[in-house]
Amino acid sequence: MDEMATTQISKDELDELKEAFAKVDLNSNGFICDYELHELFKEANMPLPGYKVREIIQKLMLDGDRNKDGKISFDEFVYVKEEKYAFVNWINKALENDPDCRHVIPMNPNTDDLFKAVGDGIVLCKMINLSVPDTIDERAINKKKLTPFIIQENLNLALNSASAIGCHVVNIGAEDLRAGKPHLVLGLLWQIIKIGLFADIELSRNEALAALLRDGETLEELMKLSPEELLLRWANFHLENSGWQKINNFSADIKLFDFSNSVKDSKAYFHLLNQIAPKGQKEGETRIDINMSGFNETDDLKRAESMLQQADKLGCRQFVTPADVVSGNPKLNLAFVANLFNKYPALTKPENQDIDWTLLEGETREERTFRNWMNSLGVNPHVNHLYADLQDALVILQLYERIKVPVDWSKVNKPPYPKLGANMKKLENCNYAVELGKHPAKFSLVGIGGQDLNDGNQTLTLALVWQLMRRYTLNVLEDLGDGQKANDDIIVSWVNRTLSEAGKSTSIQSFKDKTISSSLAVVDLIDAIQPGCINYDLVKSGNLTEDDKHNNAKYAVSMARRIGARVYALPEDLVEVKPKMVMTVFACLMGRGMKRV
Repeated sequence: MDEMATTQISKDELDELKEAFAKVDLNSNGFICDYELHELFKEANMPLPGYKVREIIQKLMLDGDRNKDGKISFDEFVYVKEEKYAFVNWINKALENDPDCRHVIPMNPNTDDLFKAVGDGIVLCKMINLSVPDTIDERAINKKKLTPFIIQENLNLALNSASAIGCHVVNIGAEDLRAGKPHLVLGLLWQIIKIGLFADIELSRNEALAALLRDGETLEELMKLSPEELLLRWANFHLENSGWQKINNFSADIKLFDFSNSVKDSKAYFHLLNQIAPKGQKEGETRIDINMSGFNETDDLKRAESMLQQADKLGCRQFVTPADVVSGNPKLNLAFVANLFNKYPALTKPENQDIDWTLLEGETREERTFRNWMNSLGVNPHVNHLYADLQDALVILQLYERIKVPVDWSKVNKPPYPKLGANMKKLENCNYAVELGKHPAKFSLVGIGGQDLNDGNQTLTLALVWQLMRRYTLNVLEDLGDGQKANDDIIVSWVNRTLSEAGKSTSIQSFKDKTISSSLAVVDLIDAIQPGCINYDLVKSGNLTEDDKHNNAKYAVSMARRIGARVYALPEDLVEVKPKMVMTVFACLMGRGMKRV
């Protein structure tokens, strides 16, 4: 790293720092301040004298704090150029035929085009829809006459929609994106791209992944793996079949997918490509031959380039340059492998095996909404599977802090857990989580014990999670209303009063009111909060078909986000009148309405 050259930090020390960075950045907001850097070096066990630490801190702050906000993210001094180059090429390809992006696409990966291009919000909205289709109603994106106010709305829409799909955007504002702050733009784009890349690396959406089961392993155990772990398992499955050694230089407790030592010589990739390339044995499949002649090239960079030329035959030369392969850039190598998996998984669903396929139901909409809400708040570790990932209660305890319930962290057992007695440590956390819920939080937890959370009991876990989300939503209102308690009746009466004062004919009786399925009350409320923002030509009324209702709901949710309401609910929640989610929609809109000056 040339930025680090004056302080002579080795690659190993840099890797150690990277790991330590995650530990020191306890709120996982992706930043550390200058005083936290002292902790960072302590955590990394680097035997450096005090003056050396001060020298490094000055150097890092000078070079690393690119936007001069007094704090740096690790990516501000590691891998920024590489990520920008990779993301620009990915976005150029993804949006090359989109007429709404012609004003910015193609971007030059070697300039700062990217940071200017995201400034009007259109590219971000499009990338969100590519990762999670139909998240944003295209009709809600402002595409013409882009005044500062209209651009602000697009950026609101992008940020609130990113939040709804599980991106952590708490520290990112529309003004940061408009200003094109590199570390914030790259951080948000990485989250959006990663969600899209990982969408199908999940057993309920891709049953062929069951081919990765090991002897004696149950489907349930395989389902608990994170997408990163499944991807590593997939790569090793093909490498073993090729007779090449496994990649095993990272374990589950290291959250970054780090191929560093294993793939930097690119030989593993040669074997992986050779295994997954279509053999032309299936109907309509064209055979693609991987030329292995570059495998014996002694120059690392030349060998990596030769490998990427073969990846190009598969249409998969994305995310990494030869230098990224050789340096072992963890983020970009992860993206490269995920893209290979999505294009050519080369797995066959196992038949005649004693597998209980009924387990593969996939998550419900409600479960996905709760999971996305948690992840958007930046909980650590990231929640991939709602029940399995809450079984040690660490995430639940972090959520208590978000709803202003104090947690005594000295009482909490933290990973890595001991091999013997690990479950007992997790159960103790779960018991503490239930205890906090009953007393300081005053939740209704009748019949719910720590054991239920630890067992992954779906109904009882959901009962606690819903109360956490509800309290979070109501807290936002109470903060805006000078501490005045908020409840369902207060929200309903505010909604009706606001509609009436704006001369709207709609109203709601409760969050179970069947008329909500038309979304007309939501649309009218949005227009009452920000008069003139709704294009009523796009809203259907009268006798509505299911399609009409869905289109109204889709427009309503996107418009709510566009005017600045952080809505997590989905259009289907309005159409089907799901009272819990309906409550969150109206509460978020009330919060937005109370912000009016």
